[in-house]
Amino acid sequence: MSTSVTATCPDLAELLPAAQTACRLLFQECFKAGIKNIFITETYRSQERQNYLYAQGRTRPGQIVTWTLNSNHKSRLEWDIAVGPPQSLYDVTKLNRIGAIAKKLGIEWGSTWTGSIDRPHFEVKSSWKIPKGYKLEGQVIVPSNSKMQVQLIVEDKREEIKVTNTNWNPGSPTMKTEAENYIAKAVKDGIIQASHLKDLQSGVMTTDRLIGLYITIQQRRSK
Repeated sequence: MSTSVTATCPDLAELLPAAQTACRLLFQECFKAGIKNIFITETYRSQERQNYLYAQGRTRPGQIVTWTLNSNHKSRLEWDIAVGPPQSLYDVTKLNRIGAIAKKLGIEWGSTWTGSIDRPHFEVKSSWKIPKGYKLEGQVIVPSNSKMQVQLIVEDKREEIKVTNTNWNPGSPTMKTEAENYIAKAVKDGIIQASHLKDLQSGVMTTDRLIGLYITIQQRRSK
């Protein structure tokens, strides 16, 4: 976390758990909607930094950037975002799209406020829960600068399961010949239909089906 009053803290880990989850879910749903060039600009803000910002345009040179000494950012339940290239930093069209997604997730959007509209601002209550019908689908990479893009990394659990229902194509010519001879003999002996041999020779035989044929042939020969 930044200790300097002049620097923002874009660290997601500085938010409370509910806000961290809400922010990740928002970025995930934005990713799924094709919005990937967005990033966090600020999460937690200390009272000292708020005092520093409040002084700007009042007792310190510059434009006024805040209207209060009592920022909700101190609650660790709020975050600000911005838009990366090629759009402008606070592109209204992009922020409106993000805001619409936030509403569906039960996340409060600063654009809905009366008086001081704050489109880049989002927040939740400490009691916020993931709404029904939504879930974090994997690891959500939430960028903290414009050089990065939002990412959703989903572990494919199907990798653990060997998918065998594909066309059988052994790397060994000997194995292919042996299989064809085995099926051909079963056809000659009247155990299975000749169409099985044709499918094997033409390359449309699936591995699952071939295994099934071996089992069928063995069962019928044992009777």
